[in-house]
Amino acid sequence: MLKQTLETVVEQRKTTGLTLVCVMPAGAHAARAIALEYDAIVVDDPKTGISDAINSGLAQRSGESYYAWIGDDDMFRPGGLALLKAMLDTNRSAVLAYGGCEYIDPDGRVLATSRAGKLAEFLLPWGPDLIPHPGTMIRLDDLEKIGGFDGKLKYAMDLDAFLKLRAYGSFLSTKTSVSAFRWHPDSLTVAGRLNSSREAEFVKRRQLPAALKPLSPVWHLPVRWASSVAARRLTTRARALARAGSAA
Repeated sequence: MLKQTLETVVEQRKTTGLTLVCVMPAGAHAARAIALEYDAIVVDDPKTGISDAINSGLAQRSGESYYAWIGDDDMFRPGGLALLKAMLDTNRSAVLAYGGCEYIDPDGRVLATSRAGKLAEFLLPWGPDLIPHPGTMIRLDDLEKIGGFDGKLKYAMDLDAFLKLRAYGSFLSTKTSVSAFRWHPDSLTVAGRLNSSREAEFVKRRQLPAALKPLSPVWHLPVRWASSVAARRLTTRARALARAGSAA
């Protein structure tokens, strides 16, 4: 699926100048060869976690103004990056722009679409994180001010960065789908749902005033339950579509 992902990056180049950086293990020879076909800068994975991997990619900055991330089997939608860039270009006080995100199965069929808009920003400090990391563009100067992504975090590094970035500017949103996240039952965040929830709760709790921290389970536990229910529904739908496709 890496080629599919990189094809969607090429599509963005029709409307947006960009530098493509791929972080990969040194021994991933086939994947590295594919990345080079798409004029990527290939960086060795430091093998100390996803946050450090992303930070090693960010270290390749050479004058770029914005950062956007895409997983190796996720997809940008046509014109997605151009839309987010235009939003940030026209509002210099904004630090971040995000759009809608489609959840797709391994065959690319849409399972659901997240279009939370401004509601996602409101929920961010205490509710579920509805701002999709693929489908978000961040002003690089501000991302550097917070030190990039926390290397100690495995699941909620994007949530942590979003919470910190609020101190540096406003968030912009559009309900237009700018990306697609491929939903695999065995993907890092999906399979580690409980650990992901716990890490997200830890990240949100450390941003709270001291007086509120002991009370945080009052809203964190219901959010954990609701997120788990939503994840199970997506997984059930993905499996049903897979069965239907096999039967056909």
